Amino acid sequence: MKKVTIVGAGFGALTAARTLRKLKSNVEITLVAPRPEFVYLPSIIWIPSGLRQPEDLVIPLDNFFRRHKIRYHQASATGLDHGGRTLLTDNGEIDNDALVIASGGRFIKKLPGIEHIITPCEGVAAGMKIRDRLQRMSGGTIAIGFGGNPKEPSAMRGGPMFEFLFGIDELLRKQKRRDAFKLIFFTPAPKPGARLGPKAVEGLLREMKKRGIETHLGHKMKGFTESSVITEGGEFQADLILFMPGMTGNQWFDNTELPRSPGGLIRADRYCRVSGWNRVYVAGDSGSFPGPDWLPKQAHMADLQAAAAAKNLLSELNGESPDATYKPELICIVDAHSRGMLVARTPKRSLVLPPSRLFHWSKRWFEKQYLKAIR
Repeated sequence: MKKVTIVGAGFGALTAARTLRKLKSNVEITLVAPRPEFVYLPSIIWIPSGLRQPEDLVIPLDNFFRRHKIRYHQASATGLDHGGRTLLTDNGEIDNDALVIASGGRFIKKLPGIEHIITPCEGVAAGMKIRDRLQRMSGGTIAIGFGGNPKEPSAMRGGPMFEFLFGIDELLRKQKRRDAFKLIFFTPAPKPGARLGPKAVEGLLREMKKRGIETHLGHKMKGFTESSVITEGGEFQADLILFMPGMTGNQWFDNTELPRSPGGLIRADRYCRVSGWNRVYVAGDSGSFPGPDWLPKQAHMADLQAAAAAKNLLSELNGESPDATYKPELICIVDAHSRGMLVARTPKRSLVLPPSRLFHWSKRWFEKQYLKAIR
């Protein structure tokens, strides 16, 4: 029986596992991750308002593993040997006939004073910290922004920060204390959300202006203090700072000879194969993929890449040439707790629809359906 090892327990990893099991029942699948749980990161935006509790978003994977006949190995990857045929971990070595790396990315924490900020997408603990800080505040300035990886423009995640921005504004209005707060959105990009398309930039800036949210745009980041944001365009005071840094590759990649992009991610081709490596694939935030400069780092894209990787991996195990690719597309709903703005982009077109309650409920429906398949 052929052995396939998957590194990670996020969107890409679980989609790769499900696709493998759907297409081939007699392959042995081993999934390696520090914890046997899946965190539904897109809904962390709803923790500060109480719309979601941490236990709603952290899903134990015992049933998933049993249902899909997956062997779980509790460990963190530390390296590779024998051209990828052996995965090294802090809990032993695992041999494989094929490997899928879907262990996510790592936020770049090099800016001075970055210990004073909260990075929302680090997990449910960050969402709880934001919730608790907001509850303790009677007023003040809240600064929300994101950065990037200058060597890898696609290695960033700005969408959730717009959702936190509009969501916190909506929450404070609902609590009838918005007048006690100043909200400032900041980013080095002169046109925030440009990767979503020109129409999205216009829509986002228009929404900020409508809500009375100040902006600090187009200035390179210099750092933070406990109570301020520092850029080349000046320093401004803030009582709470939410910031999403750019991303790079996992630290364990440094212990391997995996080919890396300038930004530190694993270099892959359009079939999600790691360049120059035999039967080693990558999906999601871990990889640097060919495609348009707006190719997103989001769950939907990780799912598409993981499905392609699984299909191609099986083709190679069967002595066939891989032919499955992923469709470059961006689909997201920028949610503000009661309404959401739909943004979609493909190489041929882009679409932005105005905020609607329908899109908010669509986002909640999609979450329910996605987690139903995991539980």
